[in-house]
Amino acid sequence: MSLATVLSRSQSGMSSLPVTVEVHLANGLPGFAIVGLPEAAVRESKDRVRAAIQNSGFNFPNKRITVSLAPADVPKEGSRFDLAIAMGILVASEQMENNILENHEFVGELALSGEIRCIRGILPTALACSNEKHTLILPEKNENEASLVKSLNGYKAKHILDILAHTQGQLLPEVSFQSHLSPLTDKDSFDFADIKGQEHAKRALLIAAAGGHNVLMIGPPGTGKSMLASRLPTILPEMTESEALETASIYSISNQGFDTERWGKRPFRQPHHSASSPALVGGGSNPRPGEISLAHNGVLFLDELPEFSRQALEVLREP
Repeated sequence: MSLATVLSRSQSGMSSLPVTVEVHLANGLPGFAIVGLPEAAVRESKDRVRAAIQNSGFNFPNKRITVSLAPADVPKEGSRFDLAIAMGILVASEQMENNILENHEFVGELALSGEIRCIRGILPTALACSNEKHTLILPEKNENEASLVKSLNGYKAKHILDILAHTQGQLLPEVSFQSHLSPLTDKDSFDFADIKGQEHAKRALLIAAAGGHNVLMIGPPGTGKSMLASRLPTILPEMTESEALETASIYSISNQGFDTERWGKRPFRQPHHSASSPALVGGGSNPRPGEISLAHNGVLFLDELPEFSRQALEVLREP
């Protein structure tokens, strides 16, 4: 009997929780079971992992394989555990050295060819891994986002075979902090200086930007309300690194993901007036951020305010 323990992380809202992936190989009828409250995408990982291991030139163990995702009472979702499960099987079957598992965390989705695909929510994972002083091995396509964390000690990998070479002395390329990212690189953004006239409205927005106040603009169509609102982010103070990480983390776990070119830029959200209250506040069984969260540290613009449903307006009271 063989046992391997691999460190990984699950996503729960804005938090990245530690998960221990335990892989046990035992004699008996061949089988592959995953326990620990796995959701559909996690249960399907056994087929991806089997094909990825075989197509990478390794032998898939003809034994009874049990994979435990601990803690067992926390639901696990997504395909981020593929790489950790594959590493556990390869180490437990003695096809890879176990020194790669010490103080290392693994996240990534596997293609059937053994390539490592990017995942959603890598930024909170990188932050948590950095705080634990662990080394993170992540998909190469997630490098730009993960590199926003200055103190991260991480390596990027394209394929399972790259990790095998890493254990044999051919080190993976490191993830380096991207210090060149700057809000000043955006050439296409609107500018508050573009507005001609409207001195009264511009004075009100200056006061709102300085004091963090809300603004209610009333007037007939075509008087420039939307134009003024869309340019408000350009006169807000520059984001601190802490604020930029908060905003980037929210987008990282959302369905649209985070574009590193938006690093340090104040978000501007303009939901349609047909948006429901859950679309504004977020939530769900697996919580996802709504428009209020996506506008964090930026501007939430509700055009045609009276057209929003009463329930949607009521949920705006507390935030």
